[in-house]
Amino acid sequence: MSKLFTMRKNSLLILILVCGFVLQNPVASFAQKTKKELENKKKQLQKEIEYTNQLLDETKKNKKLSLIQLVTLNKKISVREELIATINNEVANLNRQINENNNSIKSLQNDLARLKSEYAKMVYYAYKNQDAYSRLMFVFAAKDFEQAFNRLKYFQQYSEYRHKQAEMIISTNKNLQEKVKDLEVKKADKRILLGSQETEKQSLTVEKDEKEQVFSQLQEQEKNLKKDLDKKKKDAEKLQLAIQRAIEKELEKAQKEAETDNKPKPLKLVLTPEAQELSSSFEKNKAKLPWPVAKGIISERFGVHPHPLMPNIDVNNNGIDISTSAGTLARAVFDGEVTAVVNMPGSGQFVIVRHGEYLTIYSNLKDVYVKVKDKVKTKQNIGSIIFDEDDSKTLLHFEVWKVKTRLDPEDWLYDTN
Repeated sequence: MSKLFTMRKNSLLILILVCGFVLQNPVASFAQKTKKELENKKKQLQKEIEYTNQLLDETKKNKKLSLIQLVTLNKKISVREELIATINNEVANLNRQINENNNSIKSLQNDLARLKSEYAKMVYYAYKNQDAYSRLMFVFAAKDFEQAFNRLKYFQQYSEYRHKQAEMIISTNKNLQEKVKDLEVKKADKRILLGSQETEKQSLTVEKDEKEQVFSQLQEQEKNLKKDLDKKKKDAEKLQLAIQRAIEKELEKAQKEAETDNKPKPLKLVLTPEAQELSSSFEKNKAKLPWPVAKGIISERFGVHPHPLMPNIDVNNNGIDISTSAGTLARAVFDGEVTAVVNMPGSGQFVIVRHGEYLTIYSNLKDVYVKVKDKVKTKQNIGSIIFDEDDSKTLLHFEVWKVKTRLDPEDWLYDTN
């Protein structure tokens, strides 16, 4: 009988561990975390699509097709594809959870059946041995006091075990009902997601058709586009020369202040302890800097890349172009000091803000709200961006430099995705 009790006691411990794993399974909490992350990403992507729609509505006000319309459509399509991929991940995540739930339900059903079977045997045994006189005789029949005490303890533990077994049956049954209910909720969520997925795919098909139409119509205007490209290239070269002159001027000024003898020295930026600290702080915030506009999409990336309409032609960008809505203001991405405000005839103005040995440049500005030597704070407005009425576009050209070396601004800005 003692052996029977030990076996059933071990069985109870195993069942408690199994049920504890089901109730507190870390996989479930991981799934919840993944679900939340995917939902947040989906919301962010939906906001991006809404914003690209707003930009497209602005460009469509002008009946003349423009390259920015094609670029914005491309961006919208890529975001839509990422949204569909995110929904696919959500569906896959739900499928995993549904399978886990099915396995948990099956396991709980088996546990419940086993618990009930064991409990029935215990009730039958208790019924067969319910005579108090028989139990008392069993205790007094012990060969010594220790054995009598152990037999008495056995009856007490057996009674407690029966009570716990009954509690386990109730708890397991409750957990089973919760799992079944949760399974139904997940199946309903999956149906909703599959409906959403189909809607997004239909929208993607429409957008791709629209892109093909715009692409075909713009190809008919290739001569004009090449003229615009040549003009843009010349404007970019003028801008770069102006930026380089402003940087050289800054270096010359720093050199004169630092010279202690008449020997010629190579141009080198000399930093004060305060500027050194600012430079270090700027560097530590790589990939964390706020965007130079409150809202926008990158319409042209850094470096050499194929033209969006004429892939046989490469274009080179010394920074990034950010497409934004009309009336948007440019803002400083970090604390710093304004070292140059330059007017570019026919191309607006640009502002250089120094952050120790780093420089950020904001170009294509209409009105500038700062002047040279002004100290600016992160996200402080520094000027309004020009709205191009011909193409119905608002573009900010943004660059990041380290002394005389151009850097990819995307490596420094916070990734909204």
